[in-house]
Amino acid sequence: MPVVPILLSALAMAAIVAVRYLLASGGFALATRLRHRGLYTGLDPQIRREIAWSLASAAIYGLPAGVIAWGWQNRGWTRIYSDIHAFPLWYWPLSVLLYLIAHDTWFYWTHRWMHRPRVFRVAHAVHHASRPPTAWAAMAFHPVEALTGAVAIPLLVFVIPIHVGALALVLTMMTVMGVTNHMGWEVFPRFMWGGIMGRWLITASHHQRHHERYGCNYGLYFRFWDRLCGTDEGLGDFARAHAQAGRRGGDGGRRDAAGGGGAGRGA
Repeated sequence: MPVVPILLSALAMAAIVAVRYLLASGGFALATRLRHRGLYTGLDPQIRREIAWSLASAAIYGLPAGVIAWGWQNRGWTRIYSDIHAFPLWYWPLSVLLYLIAHDTWFYWTHRWMHRPRVFRVAHAVHHASRPPTAWAAMAFHPVEALTGAVAIPLLVFVIPIHVGALALVLTMMTVMGVTNHMGWEVFPRFMWGGIMGRWLITASHHQRHHERYGCNYGLYFRFWDRLCGTDEGLGDFARAHAQAGRRGGDGGRRDAAGGGGAGRGA
């Protein structure tokens, strides 16, 4: 097996994951700055830590993805297909749904495992150190947690056939949901989180409660595992996080005044 081409593929995939993270988190962080100015005020050290852990996670995500990408292109290892007519057209959206359900199942149970006291102290505490989480926290994982997330989609491509375009959609949805679930406000319209759809879909309101109470709301895309297992505790409230941001902003203003107008710290 050629080591150098596989290594180059892994490095390329790590770079792609890192750039995808920076663009998505940076874009939603900018949206937060425009929509809720001051929400991330005073969190600069936390955000720098989130970015550092996330870039390390990107390298871990890139390793299996790069190996499998090379194997798909050069050895036909996976069940990824590029001919849209290889399967009936109705299978294209079905495959996306199957991947989301399977990934959500993996995420729910590994996430619950991460909240076992010993595992939490060793690994998952890194993610929960973000108080409150920001748009930059989406991939702020300890390497143990990053590894559990990095293998999910790569394992699925050996089992469930999927068109390359459908796979790109799954990865895009994974990125968007990972970022928006942590940004501290709802970017999606109300019907997606407050209506009938909101009873089954996870958005920032649902995941906010997980970061408030820890022992609930473990899912990524859907609420059915939380509902089935009795771990669904409804939607969180952004009011406290926004009030804390206001206090941080006020404290920062007083510090600047006391310091004779020194340079403030931006969000």
